[in-house]
Order: sequence, then C-alpha cells, then structure tokens
Amino acid sequence: MGGPRRILFVCMGNICRSPTAEGVFRKLLADRAPELDVDIDSAGTHGFHDGAPPDPRACRAAERRGIDLKPLRARRVTEQDFEEFELVLAMDEQNREFLLEACPVEYRHRIRLFLEFAPNLERREMPDPYYGGSTGFEHVLDLVEEAAVGLLEHLRSTPPPPSSGAAEAGREGD
Repeated sequence: MGGPRRILFVCMGNICRSPTAEGVFRKLLADRAPELDVDIDSAGTHGFHDGAPPDPRACRAAERRGIDLKPLRARRVTEQDFEEFELVLAMDEQNREFLLEACPVEYRHRIRLFLEFAPNLERREMPDPYYGGSTGFEHVLDLVEEAAVGLLEHLRSTPPPPSSGAAEAGREGD
C-alpha cells in the first residue's frame, strides 16, 4: 500500500474551526476506525495566528466532549500541502475560493467543502464562531461531528488515490 491517507482541514486563521475538525476527526478515527492509516492536519488560509494554540473557547468546548486541542498550533497553508494531501477541506466558501486560487491546477480537484460530507445538514458552510459567544463553538462542534462521520464513511468506501511518490519523499523525517 502507498502509505497513509492524508486529510487537511482549512479555515481562515487555524484557531477555531479547522483545529476543531482536526481534533474531532482524530478522536473519531481512534474510537471507530483505528485500523485506518490516516494523517490529519489543519491550517489557515491566512497567517494571522502562526504558531498560536487554538482559541481557548474552542479548546473548552472540545474538552467537554473529550477532545484535547491544546497541543495543536496554527500554521498557514503551503503550496506543498496541495500536493501532499488527498483532501483539502475548507470550512466555508470564502476559504475554498482562496484555496482554489492558490492551488496548482492539477490539484484543484482535492479542494472541497468539509460539510459536503454531511448532506443531511442541508448547509454547505461552517459558520465562524470567532466573533460570537461560546454557543457558536458548541454549534461548530455539532456540525464537525456530523461531517466527520461522513468523511470517515467516504474514506472507508473509496480507494486511496495512486501515490505520486513525490509527496511521500517530501514527508520523510517529519
């Protein structure tokens, strides 16, 4: 087999929605699919918070559900991410558009909205809780948990893409 599946969650600053998605999906894999080999990461389309931990409100909300986000650190999406990750999942249309503009043409098919994996929600975008109260972070967790289950089913039901080799070579020693 050609190595792990690789999923990248992306929001604007990488301190609210995308680290929440990373943490939720890590826990879901550990609990329901430990046999799957999946590398998960998160990033932001902007470098406002590079190196910062997730928003304390996101950490508290996730902690109440048994998910620890505190070790995560914000980073900005790089051009290499488009080559290395099988799926680059944007939290909203604005960030998806930014990713499509930054992405080399040959990898644009990898960019999708995360909530595409939760069709029953009848919404495409994950709201940004940053400027709201704590209930916004709980709502984001609800949406993320629903989409994470759909993403897990997608990974179980689709074969991994063929390995380019370049992505694996670039990850050695990470």
